[in-house]
Amino acid sequence: MARVCSFRQAEVLVLVLLLGGCGAATYGTRDDATIATRVKIALLNDPRVGSLRLDARASGGVVTLIGSVASQADADAAIAAARKVPGARGVKSELKIVP
Repeated sequence: MARVCSFRQAEVLVLVLLLGGCGAATYGTRDDATIATRVKIALLNDPRVGSLRLDARASGGVVTLIGSVASQADADAAIAAARKVPGARGVKSELKIVP
């Protein structure tokens, strides 16, 4: 009987460890699609550039901003907003300044 109890305890322990690993894998998701989406949301929520039609793409955690802005200050604000996003390892700008 003691052996059965010990075996079940081991099964429960393994199950808890496996489920804990699954939760950790999904909680900190940092894939490119997620990063790009988070950057787009950050841009929309930024008071300076939220009204502009900017796009963000990510590859290997590096975000590329694409679109047109009215000034260098707008470009700088967009870049700063993108840099604050968790998981973004870097930001490249392909923003065009069109006064």
